[in-house]
Amino acid sequence: MTANIVNNADSTSTLKQNWQQNRQFTLASRPVGAPTAENFNLINTEIPTPSQGEVLLRTVYLSLDPYMRGRMSDAKSYAEPVAIDEVMVGGAVCRVEKSLNDNFQVGDLVVAYTGWQDYALSNGDDLLKLPKALTTPSYALGVLGMPGLTAYMGLLDIGQPKAGETVVVAAASGAVGSLVGQIAKLQGCRVIGIAGSEEKCNYVTNTLGFDACLNHKDENLAKLLAEQCPAGIDVYFENVGGSVFDAVMPLLNSSARVPVCGLISQYNATELPSGPDRMSQLMGLILVKRIKMQGFIVFDDYGHRYNEFSQAMGQWLAEGKIQYREDKVIGLEQAASAFIGLLKGENFGKRVIEVGPIELAK
Repeated sequence: MTANIVNNADSTSTLKQNWQQNRQFTLASRPVGAPTAENFNLINTEIPTPSQGEVLLRTVYLSLDPYMRGRMSDAKSYAEPVAIDEVMVGGAVCRVEKSLNDNFQVGDLVVAYTGWQDYALSNGDDLLKLPKALTTPSYALGVLGMPGLTAYMGLLDIGQPKAGETVVVAAASGAVGSLVGQIAKLQGCRVIGIAGSEEKCNYVTNTLGFDACLNHKDENLAKLLAEQCPAGIDVYFENVGGSVFDAVMPLLNSSARVPVCGLISQYNATELPSGPDRMSQLMGLILVKRIKMQGFIVFDDYGHRYNEFSQAMGQWLAEGKIQYREDKVIGLEQAASAFIGLLKGENFGKRVIEVGPIELAK
């Protein structure tokens, strides 16, 4: 069963408004610490006109993801930052509104990297056409998209879990973590989740089937985690960093594997954390226990294996072996506040913005 959550009033009439212009969220300034509404501008522009070989795309669903915080910074990273006054980046499910490209028909649904806006142009090279059999197109931004591929490859290729091992997953109710834990259970592992509230922990255990889940806000997290992992930790899927990793680190077994997917607790940091420097302790553990820690950029490293992932995940979904939850927000105008809330952990499941109606305008 899939749970879909809508965070604000579902108004189809609202989605049908403002389609005679192209609304765009641009980056107004670079955040210092946590992003605020002042870091974004919502502007109105003309709807672009496609040239020969191009298609006009109309956004239906926009994906919001933690990596976007890094793209707001001009610090050196794996991708170029969003320029000031440029449209915020992001993946989307779009409908082809007009087509001057023989490979696409009006009405086709595609995955595109068009960003926070109503309309965009493409020559088709960067588009992934969705199968008509996909009854919930927004899944292409989550369980069947980048988060799903991240969970699948990060766990199975880097984590390499074996039956009987203990796997700990940070941000366990989120878009990636929720899938990591379920895939680990399918591999025969004991799975412990860490999440941000009792409600999320109950969902992780009762619906997703994790063996246990701990609230990272509990001051006794380290003690409780040790009690849940009496045989230590063989695989830790890192989404958070900070105090969660502090609790995990002493429990890592020899030859433990740590796929490093994200460090959301540090994204808004303006200085190094207080307290003792743990780097020497970590480096010593890596050496003595022969621990493998590996970061990855999913499409750079595993894009060529998307079909492998898609086939496996699609089958698990069809067989009811994977549960998936969306946190859906209505209206592009909500994107900035929804993204700020995402970084605070306010979402419950994969956060998407429903930007426009899925049907073509009459």
